[in-house]
Amino acid sequence: MILKKILKTAALAAIMAAFTGCGAGNAQPAAPDAQAPAENDGKIKIVATIFPEYDWVKNIVDEKADNFDITLLLDSGADLHSFQPTAEDILKISDCDMFIYVGGESDEWVDSALENAKNKDMKVIDLMEIMGENAKEEEIKEGMQAEEEEGAEGEEEETEYDEHVWLSLKNAKLFCNAIKDAVCELDPENAELYKNNTYAYTEQLETLDADFAELAENAQYKPLIFGDRFPFRYFTDDYGFDYYAAFAGCSAETEASLETIVFLAQKVDELGIKTIYTIDNSDQKVALAVKEATAGKDADIAVLDSMQSVTLKQAEEGATYLSVMRKNFEVLSESLK
Repeated sequence: MILKKILKTAALAAIMAAFTGCGAGNAQPAAPDAQAPAENDGKIKIVATIFPEYDWVKNIVDEKADNFDITLLLDSGADLHSFQPTAEDILKISDCDMFIYVGGESDEWVDSALENAKNKDMKVIDLMEIMGENAKEEEIKEGMQAEEEEGAEGEEEETEYDEHVWLSLKNAKLFCNAIKDAVCELDPENAELYKNNTYAYTEQLETLDADFAELAENAQYKPLIFGDRFPFRYFTDDYGFDYYAAFAGCSAETEASLETIVFLAQKVDELGIKTIYTIDNSDQKVALAVKEATAGKDADIAVLDSMQSVTLKQAEEGATYLSVMRKNFEVLSESLK
């Protein structure tokens, strides 16, 4: 994690240097492929880093979408944990009216971007800040492979928080209300409409939340086994699921040790688990290795979508936060019988 943080910080510093140069009198042009923000067309500009934020905004503004220019920053399915903003991304953020981001360790580049932003009146929504003391520390659970750190000897480890706050429907309701408040301030003339839209949308969140709660209450198998990273901590805590996984949610590790594979396989056998889970865009190598290490070698492998790789194209083709979460509900309903 520390090495990854250093590399991302260095990359961002290089990008920011393109705008600021070495001093006020030595400003340099942006990179050749960077496009300047569009001329002011009267639209309210909103930049969201990840798909859930983008979709929440879409549902809140709804009929007034033509009044807004809404950008999904990670529009090609880039992973939040390895994302590095381009010069064009920084330009988009610089003059937007509202910027929404997760606010975890993967977003440490944001501080520099906002410090150099042209619009100093920008509304900024930090999901982790909204979580406050309810943000959960990332945990290394029994059997899980810890990530190797690259810090200096004796250096005190920073507390790392689980960034995947959007996978809780309860959290989503909090975030939508915060977005709604900011949108209402930006466009007070249509505030009542945005409030009504948010109310209707959060009712849908609550309905699905209740469905998940009922599913968990009646589930035959409470522990979930992940042969993969585990970004669903907020989700499982909401419904009382236990879990075992190969890696923590923000881990950069991809190769599981023999000990981790054997541990997970033994848990599958011991608990009579029928399904091993992976997340979206997984090569499933670890899950398959766990399956092969079980006594029966007959466990199913199912995918739960963490929405870390949803593209703008998929959104335009109809993918929504609720449709993805509903699909996760269907997968769990089938596998927890």
